[in-house]
Amino acid sequence: MDDFVRAADLISRSSRILAVTGAGLSTASGIPDFRGPQGRWTQDPDAEKVSTLSYYLLDEDIRRKAWRIRATSPALAAEPNPAHRALVDLERAGRLAGIVTQNTDGLHLVAGSGPERVHEIHGNARQWRCEDCGRTGPLSEMVERINAGDDDPRCPDCDGITRATVILFEEMLDPEVLDASVKLAETADLVMAIGTTLTVHPVAGLVPYAFGHTARVVIINAQETPYDYLADAILRDPIEDVVPRLVESAGIGG
Repeated sequence: MDDFVRAADLISRSSRILAVTGAGLSTASGIPDFRGPQGRWTQDPDAEKVSTLSYYLLDEDIRRKAWRIRATSPALAAEPNPAHRALVDLERAGRLAGIVTQNTDGLHLVAGSGPERVHEIHGNARQWRCEDCGRTGPLSEMVERINAGDDDPRCPDCDGITRATVILFEEMLDPEVLDASVKLAETADLVMAIGTTLTVHPVAGLVPYAFGHTARVVIINAQETPYDYLADAILRDPIEDVVPRLVESAGIGG
């Protein structure tokens, strides 16, 4: 039995699947890998400052640059790819317990995954939040202001500093999101790690943790991961192609 057949068989026999997703799923929708050769961390010397809370709050120039980056980000125009939609099929079939994602593009939600099942460890770049009063809204509201010439848009309620609802350096991850993710790993019967190198923690640690709680493991990623040795099946095919084929071969969606 080859790995594709084995993975499809595991999906067909599983009822509490946990999908752990990373940048490889986003690149299939045209979003550059943050740390890849064309990623911002590789090309922009200010990338760390833009992503650090203290710099963002105290330096107007860094804040303006952050807003320019957001207003032109390919993530805002990106659309879900067939792999996102295949996970929606798994959910509608009652097989998907939840998704834990390192991605901030919000594409799982755009694709139609239930908000209660999507756990965005690093936040969501499609929403803004005021640091002072907590008001939130769609990022498109701020992008419109940027495009109209407001290079540091403030909160319309309290004039506070606004930002995208992504986790920055110097911030803690949301404990409720973390707790929900751990509970999913404890109860999953299958983990599908999709488009992640499984090197960034705590998300990477969910795979061996779930394995230790008897979950089977399928890894779908172009490169090797530290946890390949735990996997029942490893697939290196393009994510947008192989995930829908797996779900269809398992007798779901299509």
